[in-house]
Amino acid sequence: MKRNAFTMIELIFVIVILGILAAVAIPKLAATRDDAENVKVAHSVMGGASEIASYAIAQGKTEDSLSAMSNMLSVLIASGEASEPSSHHVNIKAGNISDCILMAVDVTGGTEILSLSYGSANGDGKCLNLQRIIDIADYPMVLRGAMIEY
Repeated sequence: MKRNAFTMIELIFVIVILGILAAVAIPKLAATRDDAENVKVAHSVMGGASEIASYAIAQGKTEDSLSAMSNMLSVLIASGEASEPSSHHVNIKAGNISDCILMAVDVTGGTEILSLSYGSANGDGKCLNLQRIIDIADYPMVLRGAMIEY
C-alpha cells in the first residue's frame, strides 16, 4: 500500500517544533525593537546637544528653551519621548522613567555650560540601556564665556 499523506503524529511534531522556534524568536525580535528605539533616542539626544552647541556659537547666545535651539529635541518633545519642565532643561524619557537623561544649559554670569547627565533609572531596563548607549564623558561643555580659551 502506497502512502500519499503525512500521518497525524508527523503533523503534530512539525507544529510543536514551529511553536518552540516561535517561542525563542519572538522575544528576540521584541528586544531588537527596544534596542532600535533606544538608539534612535540616543542619536536624537547627542544630535540635539550638537545643535545646541552650534546654535550658541553661531548666535552668540542661548535661548531659554532648548527645543528652540534644536530640531532633534523638538521632535523628541513632540513625540512624548522628552519633556521641557523648565527653562534651560530637557528630560528624556525611557521606559517608565520620565527623567532618564537630563540635559541642561546652566547660565552663570557670562558663562553658559551645556550639561548632560544620567537621571534616575530605578531598575528600569529600557532606561538603563539608554544610559549605557549615551556617552556623557564630554559633558559639561562650555558653550560661551570666560572659561573658553581661544
